[in-house]
Amino acid sequence: MSTRSIEPLIVGRVIGDVLDSFIPSITMTASFNNKKVFNGHEFFPSTVAFRPRVEIEGGDLRTFFTLVMTDPDVPGPSDPYLREHLHWIVTDIPGTTDATFGREVVSYEIPRPNIGIHRFVFVLFKQKRRQIIKPPSSRDNFSTRDFAAENDLGLPVAAVYFNAQRETAARRR
Repeated sequence: MSTRSIEPLIVGRVIGDVLDSFIPSITMTASFNNKKVFNGHEFFPSTVAFRPRVEIEGGDLRTFFTLVMTDPDVPGPSDPYLREHLHWIVTDIPGTTDATFGREVVSYEIPRPNIGIHRFVFVLFKQKRRQIIKPPSSRDNFSTRDFAAENDLGLPVAAVYFNAQRETAARRR
């Protein structure tokens, strides 16, 4: 994997707003109804109403991963490190499988952007071992960085994001 694969994450300010810079070492694919998520592509909220399929290519069945999905564009405190809204956490996902093989710690919440364009970010962490991941007390004011630190997850091994905005009748036509 090259550092080129993180360029869209830098341009989209995912690195900076949500994550520190990292070198991707695992391939993760996320898709909704067989439509693959590419960095910065737009999905209608109706398209993302059901839990996505998130596949991990790499590692092996003895390697475990934690998946986090957040929205860093919720209106909230001016501190950018405390304004993500948590949409989903799955832990203990064995390498070479998908999120359905993991343990859902925080259930999937449908993205419902209200004002403007929101980024929805999938972040994958490699666990050092099979471990108990502490779920946050709230979906609001979530910080991916703090969550990773509190659970000894280190830097991400993969990330991808999509954009979504409120669906109006005019946009559905």
